[in-house]
Amino acid sequence: MNEKDIKQLHNLLLELTHLPQENEWVEFKTNNKDPQVIGENISAMANSAIIADRISAYIVWGVEDGTHQIVGTHFHPSSIRHNQQELESWLLQKLDPKIDFKFYEFDYQEKSMVILEIRPIKIKPVKFDGTEYIRIGSYTKKLQVYPEKERELWRSLDRVPFEKQIAMKQVEGERVLQLLDFSKYFELTHQPFPQDQGGILQKLSDERLIIQNDSRWDITNLGAILFAKRLSNFDFLGRKGIRIIRYDGNNKFTTLKEIESVGGYAVDFEFMISSIKALLPSYEEIGQVFRRERNTYPDIALRELVANALIHQDFNITGTSPMVEIFSHRIEITNAGSPLVEVSRFMDKPPRSRNEILAKLMRRIDICEERGTGIDKVISQIEQNQMPAPLFEDLGDYTKVTLFTYKEFSTISKEERLRACYWHCVFKYTIHEQMNNTSLRERFGNSVSTPMISKIIKEAQERKLIKIFDEEVGLKAMKYIPSWA
Repeated sequence: MNEKDIKQLHNLLLELTHLPQENEWVEFKTNNKDPQVIGENISAMANSAIIADRISAYIVWGVEDGTHQIVGTHFHPSSIRHNQQELESWLLQKLDPKIDFKFYEFDYQEKSMVILEIRPIKIKPVKFDGTEYIRIGSYTKKLQVYPEKERELWRSLDRVPFEKQIAMKQVEGERVLQLLDFSKYFELTHQPFPQDQGGILQKLSDERLIIQNDSRWDITNLGAILFAKRLSNFDFLGRKGIRIIRYDGNNKFTTLKEIESVGGYAVDFEFMISSIKALLPSYEEIGQVFRRERNTYPDIALRELVANALIHQDFNITGTSPMVEIFSHRIEITNAGSPLVEVSRFMDKPPRSRNEILAKLMRRIDICEERGTGIDKVISQIEQNQMPAPLFEDLGDYTKVTLFTYKEFSTISKEERLRACYWHCVFKYTIHEQMNNTSLRERFGNSVSTPMISKIIKEAQERKLIKIFDEEVGLKAMKYIPSWA
């Protein structure tokens, strides 16, 4: 540590010892070094700091509780091993989520001191070894014993959107520019490039990608998830890069290739899309003069669905990332989190997102479509190419969208025909028109017989997917709207 860091630690020590007593986010110890107790205290103080709306909580070794006299300590965490692991590594392994904490060892007036700074991530209660703890006064207790504290903790967690939470604290300005691809930000937002470092940092701060913290900067989740040069530099976000997997055939038995994005979503989005397209099967279109290869799926549909998976994911679900799985005849795009809108209403209902700040900025930088038009364009492109309708699924903790390659009408199953009929009807409804036999026949291709189209419409009515728009008109003039309209 340099002289400036040591001075900051001395100031912090004096500030903490001048508190009237221990509280939910500060604890004083002399030589207690039991790893289990330390882990439980980290969980308790992280959760209590969230309730108290504190950026950090602290455990200080070398200070007498009660008198707050600075006496020094024999505790040296850097030299302690527990279960054949370094103490810090063992503690981190036992914590869920993997919050940011750090031991600072230093001398004050020739006395050895240790400060443990605990920086909670405001996504869910912190567990140690599978159990959540909380501070009750100056005591560490199991959270489940205090349901009123648990409710208060969840209310506190709900107050702070994911994007405003801090991904990395107390970063020097120069280091911020090493961690974030700031040039990509100015390129995508079409802004002139500032002349100096201070101007760059101010622009990033105006966008809330970073927040000033004394003479340093905190990088927000918004800044990191979009503009990190490497997501792995940010502990909690390290596994949120999109995974792209190409399988051999139509099952998961054999993986041909796997790619994982490294940078933030804005930095790597075009790389993601080009990687997906490079792994897609393609077909040859034979024109009058030349041949050319075309992608199996419409570009607009791919871009919009991948962007949606990034925007609408539930970042509170750890250990998982958005995934694109490519098979011979379908592509599956999955993200963590149950959708906030019923899957049958994706097209007509206003979209809701857990991460609205993220969604707004991604729209501004043209990564996704304007609000409410994305799924419309997906369905429109699918219909223009006379492909099977997408399958939208709510799988509880996950949302999955499946696109299918082109099929001849004779090979499409009954369920696929009904799904196509439903989404065609919804699409017509969103543009203030109604589906009829002629429009559905065109959707499938005019080679399909009129009796077959009538049969599909009848079955869709029986399934209560669609209903008659005006029952007073004759059979030939009959039009249809979604059953919920």
